[in-house]
Amino acid sequence: MDSTGDRIVAAATAEFSRHGIAGARIERIAKAARTSKERIYAYYRSKEALYRHILRQELTAVAEATRMDPTDLPEYAGRIHDYFTSHPDRYRLMTWGQMELGPGESPPDDDPIREATTYKLEKLRQAQKDGILDASWDPIDILIFVNQIAMSWVAQPPHVPSDSQARRAAIVTAVERLFPAAH
Repeated sequence: MDSTGDRIVAAATAEFSRHGIAGARIERIAKAARTSKERIYAYYRSKEALYRHILRQELTAVAEATRMDPTDLPEYAGRIHDYFTSHPDRYRLMTWGQMELGPGESPPDDDPIREATTYKLEKLRQAQKDGILDASWDPIDILIFVNQIAMSWVAQPPHVPSDSQARRAAIVTAVERLFPAAH
């Protein structure tokens, strides 16, 4: 992508993180990117398409940073916690999408969340077939529980006292009790 495209993505990432999809304004993105609204629409057909592009990049970055390993879901949960406590703006960016593009509307086939979820569910199913994970759990339950436990402290307001290392240890222990690591 050229420098205009890079500036658009950087400005839109900040805008979506602060204001969500509905609250984001193409005018502010254009101003921050030092370009025009028309130029943004030349790259992306809509504000939602721009958000989905950014979300796809973010999901790729999260996947690379956290590397889901079905043989060690406790440490995977710890890595998710580490990632999002280090990048709270990225947590907000993804949360806006869950709230605004969530249930009630059918996502497109190339939806980045759908693709990431399908990939992880396949890995969990394979681990169950291989006898690494308890096959009595529905893989979607495993994925949702691990992710929610891992991100439980990220969404807490700043006035809630939190020792990140202690919180991480609690997260890893909780996931270990539900889904023990394969030894």
